[in-house]
Amino acid sequence: MNCTKSPVQAAAAVEERQTAWMPVSYGVLGPLEALVDGRPARLGGQRPRAVLAVLLLRSGQVVPTPVLIDAVWGDSPPSSAANLVQGYVSGLRKELGRGSIETTDPGYRLTVPSDAFDLRRFERLVADGRAALSRGWTDEALNTLNSALALWRGSALSDVLTDGLVRACAARLEELRLAVRELRAEALLGVGAARDAVQELAPIVDEHPLREEPRALLMLALYRCGRQADALEVFRRGREILVGELGIEPGAALREAENAILRQDGSLLCPPTTVVGVEPTVDRSTGRTVLLTALDSHSLPPLVAFGTLLAGARTDDELILASTVRNAAELAGVVGALNEQRLELLDRGLRARTAGFTSLTPGADLARLAGEQDADLLVVDAPDGLLEDARLTSLLESAPCDVAVLIPGGDQRDGAVLVAFAGADHDWAAVELGAWVSRCSGAPLQLAGALVGASGRDASRLLANASLAVQWALGVAAEPLLIEPEPAALVAAAQGARLVIAGLTERWRHEGVGRARTALATAGGHPTLLVRRGLRPGGLAAREAGTRFTWTVAGHG
Repeated sequence: MNCTKSPVQAAAAVEERQTAWMPVSYGVLGPLEALVDGRPARLGGQRPRAVLAVLLLRSGQVVPTPVLIDAVWGDSPPSSAANLVQGYVSGLRKELGRGSIETTDPGYRLTVPSDAFDLRRFERLVADGRAALSRGWTDEALNTLNSALALWRGSALSDVLTDGLVRACAARLEELRLAVRELRAEALLGVGAARDAVQELAPIVDEHPLREEPRALLMLALYRCGRQADALEVFRRGREILVGELGIEPGAALREAENAILRQDGSLLCPPTTVVGVEPTVDRSTGRTVLLTALDSHSLPPLVAFGTLLAGARTDDELILASTVRNAAELAGVVGALNEQRLELLDRGLRARTAGFTSLTPGADLARLAGEQDADLLVVDAPDGLLEDARLTSLLESAPCDVAVLIPGGDQRDGAVLVAFAGADHDWAAVELGAWVSRCSGAPLQLAGALVGASGRDASRLLANASLAVQWALGVAAEPLLIEPEPAALVAAAQGARLVIAGLTERWRHEGVGRARTALATAGGHPTLLVRRGLRPGGLAAREAGTRFTWTVAGHG
């Protein structure tokens, strides 16, 4: 047998060996980019670029083929979609190296060293900058945050113009960029560069007029520039917008900033620079905002009860109660109901505000409110049609934070918090929320997984990983519960639970709630939360823990 390779085969073998070891770096903070040995790789058209973008944003994890299909074609994939994805992966391997993308049931995995991925470098720099700022090392924080923002080359994934998953990823990245710009403005104020802070903050406030944190920082920056009247005008204009558009008064941070400026409080002056290595005594941690949104005003009591459970453990957390009506004639009634609930919360020593306004697109408007008020969690009542209700689907598609759909049930105060967990995207948001409820209520946390999975193994290792994550983030241990992978087994396990939480499926837009979640929602006997993971980094874990900061699209894994 003649084993001599043809010149073409020999050249291909050499190229394969070269691309197998050539260094490859990737970028998503701007147009999608892959550099092979310093040279731009040919990534093809929109569809292969979408595949690579999703693999990058879930680097180190297996991305199922259906998720890639959904990212490329959305609602209308061709019958040959799986074969086409396989072809796109093959083409990417030729450019990036044969070993770059691994085929692993049920999909593909791309593993990237952290120093070869701009998002990882950005996350690391921002974490370092945030830590330096929390210690009062403002010069170091400013330099680090400047380095982080310098990694951006334009709008995230601006050349991958697909709907669905990639667009959501890009929105999430832009949210992260905006949060870091606000953080840099805080560092600028810390080093005494108030005029630079004004230049940073003014366009943010113009672009996001309902966002209160940058407005409060802009007021402080203007005051330090000797522009007290302008600072008060920024407050006046912000209050006018909040009341006019949402019927909501400014939050505590804005009100306190206005009062401090009016009395020319000495604390508004630049703080002294902290000596490197000396820890400040001031606690810089901030509270969380939980937005309780009622599509039906009669659903307020169970929403408020759940919000009270979450916020009651920390005095600096805030609840915002919001609802909409279709016409002005109904507005007084819903605002009255909201304010009645607010007064009860205030009597309990909780921070609460209300927002009632008219809207013909309540889902989109309530999602916008969540973004502008920097909510960490949005809890919404479940309409009768669940995901068939356009208000709910609109809210789920556009809210930047985590969203929990509350389906009321019995009150089992002695039961456990049970989370159905399979390791998918939204499951991680569900387990994080479950851990928070467990911590606030003292109820044990149980994670339910399959006794036998697709690979023939049980889910105990996956449940152990999740338990380690929530122990590290919130100090809550989770008990594993292995059950048969059938809806009836999950419903049986949920009997007697204080609360049951389940993440939506990755294809909730096209497949709805699914059999298991529908069974949970209709079983009764316990309240149920269906959770969709948000676009915005954050979540209910303590902000300083950073559990949602190294976010990627897949989360912990």
